[in-house]
Amino acid sequence: MARKLCLVAVLLALIVAGDSLRAQDARSVLQAAVKAMGADNVRTIQYSGTGWNAGVGQSFSPEADWPRFEVTRYARTIDYNARSSREEFTRRQGNNPPRGGGGTPLQGDQQQVFVVSGNYAWNMNDQTAVPQPGQYLAGIPVTEYRQLDIILTPHGFLKAAQAANPTAISLTLPSNPGAISANGKVTIVSFTAMGKYRVNGTFNDQNMLELVQTWIPNPVYGDMLYELRYTNYKDYAGVKFPTTLHIHQGDPRLSVAHNSMEITVNNVQPNVSVSAMMVPDAVQKATAPRERVESQKLADGVWLVAGGSHNSLAIDFRDYAVVIEAPLNEERSLAVIGEVNKLIPNKPIKYLVNTHHHFDHSGGLRTYLAQGATIVTHQANKEYYENVLFSTAPRTLQPDRFSTYYPYFSGGRRPLPIETVNQKYVISDGVRTVDLYPVQGLNHAATMLLVYLPKEKILVNADLYSPPAQGAPAPAVNANMRTLRQNIQRLKLDVAQHVPIHGVPGPNDQFMRIVGSSSN
Repeated sequence: MARKLCLVAVLLALIVAGDSLRAQDARSVLQAAVKAMGADNVRTIQYSGTGWNAGVGQSFSPEADWPRFEVTRYARTIDYNARSSREEFTRRQGNNPPRGGGGTPLQGDQQQVFVVSGNYAWNMNDQTAVPQPGQYLAGIPVTEYRQLDIILTPHGFLKAAQAANPTAISLTLPSNPGAISANGKVTIVSFTAMGKYRVNGTFNDQNMLELVQTWIPNPVYGDMLYELRYTNYKDYAGVKFPTTLHIHQGDPRLSVAHNSMEITVNNVQPNVSVSAMMVPDAVQKATAPRERVESQKLADGVWLVAGGSHNSLAIDFRDYAVVIEAPLNEERSLAVIGEVNKLIPNKPIKYLVNTHHHFDHSGGLRTYLAQGATIVTHQANKEYYENVLFSTAPRTLQPDRFSTYYPYFSGGRRPLPIETVNQKYVISDGVRTVDLYPVQGLNHAATMLLVYLPKEKILVNADLYSPPAQGAPAPAVNANMRTLRQNIQRLKLDVAQHVPIHGVPGPNDQFMRIVGSSSN
């Protein structure tokens, strides 16, 4: 209801402002902004500061924001003509609550370096370049995302807009203490970047760029808002640059989870000398990973469907099949469904069990829903999934089967087929049984489920414990592993084999040796 009221308020605000809308000469607006911001001769820029960033898609619960980390050092260097950027920062858990995913809680300081040059993207791990030919959050290609991010910087926006075919409107916002412009008067310049991304830039009455918005494809949010707010401009050798950068990934009108970074800038150097960025050979040779599946029989009628970063399980019942986990995106789901149809032919997938709500574990759910499966998930996910993940809002950037065909239960014609788990949920055909239990006392995700096959004594978990591969060292014991052990003891589960959503299966006696039997 709160979301609906917020949307209504936005619409009313636009209606109130409607009389003040008028066509503008976009180029004259841009020229005024270039002059005001000193952008005429900006070829490179380097800025640094401190603040926080967040694990996008990794909230503790659907009612929580992305988990935050303290950024103790942030630096970014951009060469606009070379279309290159190097962003590096040091982060730590700091005083932020250790709840959620994305590495939470961080142990000590973590260094991250993100690089893009033209059509190549990579990260730096110490002195080693790690190619990034894949997708950001299983949606937009990483290279495309980082190039778009250059365009969304204050001076990057001005340069890209001038090179495009921009349009503009001017309007007066209703009186609001939090309005961008003190008197409510703003001008919005819009253009299409990279042939597909609509970018809007909002200028205040001083011709300063204070808000940039675009939308990027995301399997969970669809056309996901990517918004950058620029405030508290200062002059640096004739170039105006904001000293507060605040970024949203996700629409605050639709979900609490949207704040992804805030940096307080303490130093800016325009036109700093930047050496030509050489793309490492390994990066040039890297290709986008192909979706592949590799199935492994775990027991009669039970298969691990692996082959990528995330696993699923296929379970054969008398008249139907059950799949555990739909990770990443539709591409991965279609590959898994194809394999399940081979392993368990001529039986529909009746249930898809979702372990928790994190982006990388729920991004493929819509594909199963579009094909008639019932989604089984933690009770706390139901409203969030109905209103956000399974929304019938158009997906213009990355259409999927659900948005293309709109199954018969969409549009209110029939309730979405979602079954929820409170204390225990059982899937059974009278012979085979699968038990689902909520995990208690877990800081990683409030909506986590354990999947237990009592006859086979198989326990499936996501993100809590991954058995070491053959010959690999045992993982360091952490809070998630201890919580898993406590829940096994609480539920009195007789476990023989652990099957993780990440990694390879392993025996329970190995798990107990690693984690120990004490409560510490």
